[in-house]
Amino acid sequence: MLFEQLGLIEPILKALKKEGYTTPTPIQEQSIPVVLKGKDILGLAQTGTGKTAAFAIPMLQLLHQELRNSKGYKHTRGLILTPTRELAIQISESFEAYGRYTGITHEVIYGGVSQHTQTLALRNGTDILIATPGRLLDLMNQGYVHLDHLQMFVLDEADRMLDMGFIHDVKRVIRELPKQKQTLLFSATMPPAIAELAGSLLQQPVRVEVTPVSSTVEKIDQYVYFIEKNQKLTLLVHLLTEKNIKRTLVFTRTKHGADRIAKDLKKAGIGADAIHGNKSQSARQNALTNFKRGKLKVLVATDIAARGIDVDALEHVINFDLPDVPETYVHRIGRTGRAGADGSAFSFCDGREEMSNLRGINKLIGLKIPAVEHPFESKGKEVATPNTSTSGFKRRARA
Repeated sequence: MLFEQLGLIEPILKALKKEGYTTPTPIQEQSIPVVLKGKDILGLAQTGTGKTAAFAIPMLQLLHQELRNSKGYKHTRGLILTPTRELAIQISESFEAYGRYTGITHEVIYGGVSQHTQTLALRNGTDILIATPGRLLDLMNQGYVHLDHLQMFVLDEADRMLDMGFIHDVKRVIRELPKQKQTLLFSATMPPAIAELAGSLLQQPVRVEVTPVSSTVEKIDQYVYFIEKNQKLTLLVHLLTEKNIKRTLVFTRTKHGADRIAKDLKKAGIGADAIHGNKSQSARQNALTNFKRGKLKVLVATDIAARGIDVDALEHVINFDLPDVPETYVHRIGRTGRAGADGSAFSFCDGREEMSNLRGINKLIGLKIPAVEHPFESKGKEVATPNTSTSGFKRRARA
């Protein structure tokens, strides 16, 4: 199916063509016609499946069809609530791309920066507002944001909202919204608290589900290196310098660890930076922008950034530390192998401390991640070094 077959208006089709998009992803193909009919949606889909366009495109079209005089104050008619600043900015970029010919305006607000620029931008109103929960509540309480005329509401990454402790803020926002509106809720998983929220928020929703958490990894080549903790950095530098890895995300368990790895990589002559919650918003955005533009070879991230980073054509993800929660592994490696592209995920496993983590991951994804040899075996014997292409890996079974 092509976008032209989804009943989209010419301004949006023109924008999609400019972006080079012709074929919708499964979540887009299933969601867009439903949203255009005015129905609520319960969408089970992870970041990387194309879900931003699945709600952005029909929202732009529906609001465009009721476009008011562009002069003067604009009431906010669409609201997207998302958990992280990075994701809010990326959603804003999507609305900019898809809505460039529609005349629909949008603004993005998030915490961690001064609110002055954001309140100035809201002075004349906006058709669509993209926001994180805390900053939205602040500006609502101060009278800068009014949602009385809201027609469409998107709750994105609902389970991430729960994980990050934002669910109470989300409920406070929901209480201020008009009862009559179209609501789209997207979540990668459906824990009881989110299922309960969906039940109270959605009206006869259409359920759209793609790529369950345990199957999203099937298109990604996965490998594990059994390596002692004190040798992980040496192996990382080796992979980045000797292999055909142009750009990669490296995930670590702690903020301190992310900073340390980025610093050590810089000392080794490898362009790297870290992104995590303790960084200022400007520092995080600069690092992400430089990474997207290819100025950095490595971006070292903590788990809080795992589902907020959207980088096109990312071929590799490296788990410097294995996560404690198996689902987190899936979210991490989901940064690669997107939209049908090839992707590879390499994980470093310290056999003394992380074997239980690895067993949990294997159980969740329903396969045993193959181990590959490396030049830093604990016995001190050098072995053949694997290439980064799938065919170059030497697999071996591990108990």
